[in-house]
Amino acid sequence: MKAVIMAGGTGTRLWPLSRINKPKQFQKLVSDQTMLQDTLARLDFLKPQDIYVSTNAEYENIVREQTKGKIPHTNIILEPALRDTAPSIGLAATYLAKKYPKEVMAIIYADHLIQKKDEFIKKLKVAEKLAKDENTLNIIEVKAKFPNVNLGYVKIGKMLKEMNGVEVFSFEKFTEKPDLKTAIAFLNSYKYLWNTGLYVWRVETILNKFKKHLPKTYANLQKIQKSIGTKNEKTVIQKLYPLCDKISIDYGVMEKIDPKEVRIIPAELGWSDVGTWDSIFSELVHRNDDNLIKAKHVGIDTRGSLIYGTKDKLIATIGVKDLVIVETADAVLICDKRRSHDVKKLVEKLQKSRNKKLL
Repeated sequence: MKAVIMAGGTGTRLWPLSRINKPKQFQKLVSDQTMLQDTLARLDFLKPQDIYVSTNAEYENIVREQTKGKIPHTNIILEPALRDTAPSIGLAATYLAKKYPKEVMAIIYADHLIQKKDEFIKKLKVAEKLAKDENTLNIIEVKAKFPNVNLGYVKIGKMLKEMNGVEVFSFEKFTEKPDLKTAIAFLNSYKYLWNTGLYVWRVETILNKFKKHLPKTYANLQKIQKSIGTKNEKTVIQKLYPLCDKISIDYGVMEKIDPKEVRIIPAELGWSDVGTWDSIFSELVHRNDDNLIKAKHVGIDTRGSLIYGTKDKLIATIGVKDLVIVETADAVLICDKRRSHDVKKLVEKLQKSRNKKLL
């Protein structure tokens, strides 16, 4: 199995720590390592040469620095433009197809939190076997904990089999980012799981789906494949990749395929997409009144708060509850923890102002 770590996102909801020039996957958000480094450590059951990182060309130096000695530098796949997840996954599959067209590839996101490593590995191996034996497109999914409108959902069907103690289910349909009313209905039905984006499939299988459902992107990827390993590779990619459809893998491919070709593997991963400061807090504390502190801090009667800061400056709090306080060298965020999803709106406001250096 080849694992492709997706590390090209530009998360805005974790501002001011996550910035355009160094987004959340390259930050130490949940441990003493960056999220990319945590993801690499989670895949240490694979050989270094079997792990790839897909990222935007602007982040090449950061990725090289954070993966140095962990994977070959030739396993870093660079996207010259932001075209969403379908083209980036297609480009990674195109690179792998040059040498390993029959191989199984797993899609792993660098900016996701996964706390249960053994469960993660176990479910990946079951998905790999399904891909090899049945040529299915397999997704490792998790139970929905609350009506999240920023995630996709999958409706599971009947249980098909059990493999090494792991239940495998049929798939019925995708719903990408439903409204709140629909998300509540999904949560109460117990038939829907959060879509983690943890996909496992054969390289040639996913490229055939691109051929059917995203023919323009597939045609460009085929031309790119011919250039791989030649002196024209970089030039061809820079010319053709921006011409690929700007669309997510879910909208572009997964929502269009025959449900009979998909298998769902439920898992208890301790998973979060780390989309907001509140989601980080919820995953890493045991009680709502606990504090999550990664800063030089002293407090009195401080409860239920997330406090991040630099080592140089003391953050002192008195009588505060359920706050997010994030201090960086050039900005401080203070907000109600329950409204941390509105940080994205704050960033949009900065984008319209003359404060773009803070983005």
